[in-house]
Amino acid sequence: MFSRKLASGLALAFLSTAACAQAPKFGAPASEADIAAWNTEISPDGAGLPAGGGTVADGGKIYAAKCQACHGEKGAGRPNDILAGGFGTLQTPDKPAVKTVGSFWPYATTLFDYVRRAMPWNAPKSLSDSEVYAVSAYILNLNNIIAADDVMDARMLPKVAMPNREGFTPFPRSQR
Repeated sequence: MFSRKLASGLALAFLSTAACAQAPKFGAPASEADIAAWNTEISPDGAGLPAGGGTVADGGKIYAAKCQACHGEKGAGRPNDILAGGFGTLQTPDKPAVKTVGSFWPYATTLFDYVRRAMPWNAPKSLSDSEVYAVSAYILNLNNIIAADDVMDARMLPKVAMPNREGFTPFPRSQR
């Protein structure tokens, strides 16, 4: 029993160290490089999107290798969030809403920004920009939002019309 707890603790410490390797160090002043690495913002209109691009097919390969273990085959969920489906569940009062990228998220650029900053959970910010475009394309395709032959890049991603785009009321920049 003790060895199982010790092994679990060591694994958690290792994963925590790996996930935080790029994070600023507590107790030390943040350098300009530290700030620049985390000071990224992607707007719904695409401002801030980097160069690069990716296909649905490439995204499927990356997803299988780096995402599927947490989000299930084809975004079906388990052990973590469902990424695909859930259409029509936001307005059904008798059933719980299934909030997925396709049913809930208002902007495709938000998907790119989130994946780029936080995924994979055990190695955030480890995907290249082209890999993030590809994974975003794959997830959008799983939700039948883009075609299998579409390519996502800084020009195309902001043009993606998400099904729930009108489900949110943005604050004017002066109120943020």
